[in-house]
Amino acid sequence: GHSFHYPYTYARFMKVPAPSLAPILRSATQGRILARLLTDPTREYNLTELVEWSGSSMPTVSREVGRAEQAGIVHTRKAGPTRLVSANEDHPLYQAVRQLILGTFGPPAVVAEAFADLEAEAVLIFGSWAARYLGKPGRAPNDVDVLVIGEVDLNAMHEAADAAERQVGLPVQATARSRDVWLSADESFIREVRARPLVVVLVDEHDTELAGDFNHIEHLESMPT
Repeated sequence: GHSFHYPYTYARFMKVPAPSLAPILRSATQGRILARLLTDPTREYNLTELVEWSGSSMPTVSREVGRAEQAGIVHTRKAGPTRLVSANEDHPLYQAVRQLILGTFGPPAVVAEAFADLEAEAVLIFGSWAARYLGKPGRAPNDVDVLVIGEVDLNAMHEAADAAERQVGLPVQATARSRDVWLSADESFIREVRARPLVVVLVDEHDTELAGDFNHIEHLESMPT
């Protein structure tokens, strides 16, 4: 099978003054960290994993975890030199906070988990959700658009979308295209997706051509127009 990783090395996290999806949160980094922790409250993460996930720096992540712990939203514990962080399910506002954070910052985490077993070449989030997530101004997204690249079972893909939808609280619309159709970009739909913000949530790490293609697109995306 494919060995997947969660390629936040590819995702280009833009520095924006405030995350346009959640003006009530102090920072986009805080939102991304909390989304990761709240997606699977039973799991513990070390700070290095959270730095990679959020595309931020160790001092920033350390500070945000400290703030979240002070607010009682997360627990931390030391295991040797490592500080492990997990969500605090006993917080009286836990469910409300979880829904708010996941509805805002959760889809990459949730989609990555729900679509991991499809054996796709890659899974991307595109459209208005990706644009808001990457700090482009605009109206709040009313769904999450997912593009699955590869030959996949369409029933299984729609089941994955339904599973993600239940967790995210927004409709998840999934579309599949073959790897060749994506790379050739002959289809107008694919050209449009490639020209706009996208968030790569899963990629087959052995497929260097595809990974390089995403890097190239995101490089163009991050260049000033």
